[in-house]
Amino acid sequence: MDRPKKKVVLRAVNSMSSLSTSVKENGGKGMRAVNSLTSISELDDSDLLALLVDRPRVKLERKNSYDEKFFSELSLYDGWETPTFSISDSFDPHPMVSKAWEALFRSQVYFRGQPVGTIAAYDHASEEVLNYDQVFVRDFVPSALAFLMNGEPDIVKNFLLKTLQIQGHEKKIDWFKLGDGAMPASFKVLHNPIKKTDSVIADFGESAIGRVAPVDSGFWWIILLRAYTKSTGDHSLAERPECQKGMRLILSLCLSEGFDTFPTLLCADGCSMIDRRMGVYGYPIEIQALFFMALQSARSMLKEDAEGKEFMDKIQKRLHAMSFHMRSYFWLDFQQLNDIYRYKTEEYSHTAVNKFNVIPDSIPDWVFDFMPLQGGYFVGNVSPARMDFRWFALGNCIAILSSLATPEQSMAIMDLIEARWDELVGDMPLKICYPALESHEWRIVTGCDPKNTRWSYHNGGSWPVLLWLLTAASIKTGRPQIARRAIDLAEARLLKDGWPEYYDGKSGRFIGKQARKFQTWSIAGYLVAKMMMEDPTHVGMISMEEEKHMKPVLNRSFSWC
Repeated sequence: MDRPKKKVVLRAVNSMSSLSTSVKENGGKGMRAVNSLTSISELDDSDLLALLVDRPRVKLERKNSYDEKFFSELSLYDGWETPTFSISDSFDPHPMVSKAWEALFRSQVYFRGQPVGTIAAYDHASEEVLNYDQVFVRDFVPSALAFLMNGEPDIVKNFLLKTLQIQGHEKKIDWFKLGDGAMPASFKVLHNPIKKTDSVIADFGESAIGRVAPVDSGFWWIILLRAYTKSTGDHSLAERPECQKGMRLILSLCLSEGFDTFPTLLCADGCSMIDRRMGVYGYPIEIQALFFMALQSARSMLKEDAEGKEFMDKIQKRLHAMSFHMRSYFWLDFQQLNDIYRYKTEEYSHTAVNKFNVIPDSIPDWVFDFMPLQGGYFVGNVSPARMDFRWFALGNCIAILSSLATPEQSMAIMDLIEARWDELVGDMPLKICYPALESHEWRIVTGCDPKNTRWSYHNGGSWPVLLWLLTAASIKTGRPQIARRAIDLAEARLLKDGWPEYYDGKSGRFIGKQARKFQTWSIAGYLVAKMMMEDPTHVGMISMEEEKHMKPVLNRSFSWC
């Protein structure tokens, strides 16, 4: 298990105003006050000198949003592994914070009197419920982080155990049986008022649009288990035999040997947050980044017994191969774009420079104007003769948090967000992908999907839930001004608009045409972003540091050679 290298005696010097609202609906607990401002104290000169000498030396070009004081204070610590202190400014909580907590507690789902998750949306105005009254694994993650940061871990523990129990259910679509390690996309609690019993029905993809199993559910489960462990200090849950087995079953699906020549994970379209046909089949950046993060999380929690050691060896080899592959072949900056533009094709043998035979004429015109001189990002997909140049927010933010991106690449991603703020953030954070598919390309790629029209939903829509990921990435890279600017935009409209699921339009000005109101992860994403800004060490739940043996020597301008 990871342990902090230094312990510092801390003393609280201020606290956030207590939020007075007490929520009683459905047996929900009232929210406790959060102490969000502390400072370093009671250090003698030798201790302070040791901290200053040992702290990491980060060589980064300063940008407009780079907060030197913010980053230097965080750099006093070798890692983000355990929350220790806050460096936030002293300010009263925004009035919409208490409203957000009310809505979040109201969304809780109970099984036999115990909270086990939150429903996707609590929209009474909607005529069709569809599956928005279910607990989705990926949707619950920001809710879980909010509860953990607020000192209420029970609902997270209950959720982890309930989904683990569901994992053991038989999983069949028509006559085909899914792998034992598959986690559900969602589950629903059915209450029988006559018999006074509760039961659970789960969806492993058999009811989803397109009937695709959720590849990301298992990864989010492992990541959330680590977040619970880091937040509570309770290792007993992860060490339970059923949790150890659950992790091994998930990893077995991903680490099995086959015909793959790449360390990345081959996936179908619609297997993650983008759960409709959007041309992300193959090796989508979102799945690769989550896979990488889940492998690191599992490595820190698996026991080194006979079964665990076998998986640890596989994990270590895969992490090393993935870090090289992703940093080399998925990374795009100005120099790399220029190199691809000049590629020769039809190269054979191991000396080939254009290893995936990407045709330069396939580079879309928009990329040349979109790419700034300073900045870069991980492209959406790379496979034989195909490179998806679209920007995907979740995959790039997770790449930063998991340290799949090098420190230099992480800073370049934030440079890109800042340089292309109008395109990627606009009036409401954050574009799920950029740019939108239009006209003939939209018809071919989406199959004329009426929900994924241009600049709507998954096709360039703006999703408030992504605010927490942008905030975490901003804090980790020492660029808190980016997060503050995005939070200000969200606070101007989210509550007034009724916490929509997503926004439409090129700049995200309009509430989505089919967006549900009181979308739980929009609410939770805002709360998590606020709490991380008030106490940046909360990022330790979801952030990981790069290890020395995973740092291959790469030259950015020749990273494909």
